Amino acid sequence: MDENTAKNVLETALDEVLPKMAQPVEILNHLPGAAPAASHYAIPDDMRHVDLTEAVDRLATKLQPWRRAGTAKLQDLASLIAWANRHKGETSALFADIGAAPSLTCIADYMGAGAPVMDHETRDPKASHCRHRALYTFPMSKEWKLWTGVNNKALDKAEFGEFIEANAKDLLDPTPNLLNGHIGAANVEPWEVRMIEVARQLNGRFGQYQTLVQLSRSFQVHEVSNLTATLNRDTGETSIQFINEHREPDGQPLKIPNLFMIAIPIFDRGAAYRIPVRFRYRKAGSEVKFILSLHNAEIALEDAIEEALHEATEATGLPLFRGEPERA
Repeated sequence: MDENTAKNVLETALDEVLPKMAQPVEILNHLPGAAPAASHYAIPDDMRHVDLTEAVDRLATKLQPWRRAGTAKLQDLASLIAWANRHKGETSALFADIGAAPSLTCIADYMGAGAPVMDHETRDPKASHCRHRALYTFPMSKEWKLWTGVNNKALDKAEFGEFIEANAKDLLDPTPNLLNGHIGAANVEPWEVRMIEVARQLNGRFGQYQTLVQLSRSFQVHEVSNLTATLNRDTGETSIQFINEHREPDGQPLKIPNLFMIAIPIFDRGAAYRIPVRFRYRKAGSEVKFILSLHNAEIALEDAIEEALHEATEATGLPLFRGEPERA
């Protein structure tokens, strides 16, 4: 065999064999009109195996993706409701996290209802990727953060006075029904009944806004070197008398109510909730520490969350699950 003959044989082999070797050896997803889910080729160079799945997918989805995916982070409840109504389908659902950082998630492509199909040869028709979502994290209001920030903390007279002065807008004057404690009054409202019951449970009395503000200002003016305090358990009034260094009475004894009321929003730009606050003192040497305790604040938080969840389910018509959804 001469050189030309050998060359012709080699060229013939390359022309005939290599194109066949470069044909696809495996293509998945042969449904009519569907793009291939994976394409694999055998390349003549040492028979390398090349996976072109990502390249094919990028090319096929350059102008439009296969499916909707991603998580929209929304800033108010109305936006989440509008998003859910825009994208919801038969399988859409809401998930609520009512923990320390409450949030509400809408999954537009959630799993379909019914038992899963356990067949290795066919797909589960109710299965879904659960990748198209919207998340609304309830933003706690500035007022809620401030009041819960001092909850059950001992404040000295300067800290207490500054806090009351800075947040005086949140204080509410008790109504005549609260001051008198008349649950059976003709004009008593349901929220007043709840507040009166709280006062009876705590053996306390609601104080007026001006009394608390005057108290804070008094603490800022007078230095305390000694303190005497008495508690009237029948009325709940606490009498505190400050005496100067020369042991001379500093005016009349000051009667301090041990309850007052605030109205603050739980969530940013949300409705205001009335919350009773216990007012206590603790003597520490020559000083006195004041303690503000929000009474059953967690109930107000739960009520605000439940109201928001009710609004979301009513406006969207979607089922609500409390907890964390499956990972996408």
